[in-house]
Amino acid sequence: MAFDFKKEYKQFYLPGIQPEIVEIPPMNYQAVRGVGDPNEEGGDYQRSIELLYAVAYTIKMSHKGARRIEGFFEYVVPPLEGFWWQEGVHGVDYTKKDAFHWISAIRLPDFVTEDDLEWAKDEVTRKKKLDCSPVEFLTVNEGLCVQIMHLGPFDAEPKTVARMEEFLRAEGYRSDFSDQRRHHEIYLSDVRRVTPDKYRTVIRHPIRRG
Repeated sequence: MAFDFKKEYKQFYLPGIQPEIVEIPPMNYQAVRGVGDPNEEGGDYQRSIELLYAVAYTIKMSHKGARRIEGFFEYVVPPLEGFWWQEGVHGVDYTKKDAFHWISAIRLPDFVTEDDLEWAKDEVTRKKKLDCSPVEFLTVNEGLCVQIMHLGPFDAEPKTVARMEEFLRAEGYRSDFSDQRRHHEIYLSDVRRVTPDKYRTVIRHPIRRG
């Protein structure tokens, strides 16, 4: 059976609907950076997702071709994730989507090296004629965080974030956003197949003692 990160690391991908504190280890991603409204039809954010999935499945299927990646094991491609921020804003302001800076990302298994990622990018460019140059190898070390499972549309996230902040105050912590520590979302629902009221999104914020 293929290794499924969501099932093997439930503490990182399947939190409850109440806020909880968790220590996140360093993780490697393939990532694309951009600015702008993620809902823009045919915009940079949507194109970034196309690139990430094309590269992700090229790596996943590499064992069926000529590429032999040391330590490879069969796995389920992890869910899409996003790191979000806006200049001069603590956290995020959901009413100003065109001001979003984002890093769209998919986790890489630990056996994938930067050379393996570059190989996959070249394969996608050659076979699908997609410019994969924006895709980068990114290591993120989030450390101490608060997280929660948000149920419902993205625009309803502020209420969930407010609950997270209330929880932190009660527990003696505070949010700790910086240039390296961002508002983080993990998308567990296929937005093409379910209605917004059924979306499941992990929301994760960096924290420190208050």
